[in-house]
Amino acid sequence: MRWSVIDSSVGDLSLAVDDEGLCRLHFGAVDVGPQVERDDLLAAAQEQLKAYFAGELTEFDLPLSVRGGSEFERAVWAQLRRIPYGEMQTYGEVAKAVGDPGAARAVGVACNHNPIAVIVPCHRVVGAGGKMVGFGGGIPTKRHLLELEARITLETAWL
Repeated sequence: MRWSVIDSSVGDLSLAVDDEGLCRLHFGAVDVGPQVERDDLLAAAQEQLKAYFAGELTEFDLPLSVRGGSEFERAVWAQLRRIPYGEMQTYGEVAKAVGDPGAARAVGVACNHNPIAVIVPCHRVVGAGGKMVGFGGGIPTKRHLLELEARITLETAWL
């Protein structure tokens, strides 16, 4: 894996790519040795993330390399990518969408194990009634991402 750390409005983000695509996005700086100076895939991920945080990008177009995860987790991660920008689903709604309506807590665990935060948008999953619960990047970061998307969604609706 090739790593890079970028600054964002939610702090440092650590990105990793392999030969297939982006395989990790973590909140905070991950110290895994020297960072790569130049890598086309890392550069594309950095540019798209900068555009996302600037409110200029609402859909990522990056090859992903999802490693690991159970069959259920992979199904949850795929469902997360179907949640439209600026919208939210509850853990229960995601569980129902992946065919296991009683697995809301398991969806929470799968979100916590999401290896590609932001791009696989686990921040768009909320508790029943829209309650802000659980997020690997912290609730303030989750709120920031949801508010960013809501603001951009409203702004574009008024154009």
